[in-house]
Amino acid sequence: MMQSILKIISFIGLILTVVPAFLVFSGAIELNFHKTLMLIGTLLWFVTAPFWMNKQKEPAGEA
Repeated sequence: MMQSILKIISFIGLILTVVPAFLVFSGAIELNFHKTLMLIGTLLWFVTAPFWMNKQKEPAGEA
């Protein structure tokens, strides 16, 4: 359950790093707001992604 929440937050972070660039290009948002969204997205990604990426499941009999 917790891992699923972390994945969702991570993907929101990725979206916040990609989408604002297109919005600035189209003139929908200002550059300063773009920088803020990119910073938030980057922080979200780097804080949450390490907790769920490359996690290998242990066999049932080992601890």
